[in-house]
Amino acid sequence: MTRTRVLLGSVLGVAGLFTAITLLALEGHEVVGLRTFDAQGQPRETRTWIADEDGYAWIEAANPERPFLLQLQAKPDVELRRHGTAHHCHAESTPNPEGHQRIRRLLAAKYGWADRWVGLLTDTSASLAVRLECP
Repeated sequence: MTRTRVLLGSVLGVAGLFTAITLLALEGHEVVGLRTFDAQGQPRETRTWIADEDGYAWIEAANPERPFLLQLQAKPDVELRRHGTAHHCHAESTPNPEGHQRIRRLLAAKYGWADRWVGLLTDTSASLAVRLECP
């Protein structure tokens, strides 16, 4: 019985540590809110990482089927919540491979170990960069 408890405690401890590291990786750096709209005008809220370059904000869609990406491709006027302020932006996905290379470079530089950790958990090999122009 004692071995079972020790084993169970160890498994729970490892699972808790894994969860804590993942939560810290995902939420420990800047996270913004992106609001896109469906064909009926209903909003979708997506939390995502962001990076800045060349006067634009850049976000990543991990794959081309992401619902928020499909919505912003159909209706490119979006709302970005950053630092407690809402910004109205125009979104445009950028073609690969240049877009993928850009967003991977930007997020790796900004988020460091957290980007590498999340990369172990999700496949971003087909990700797309989205450029946000926020006047």
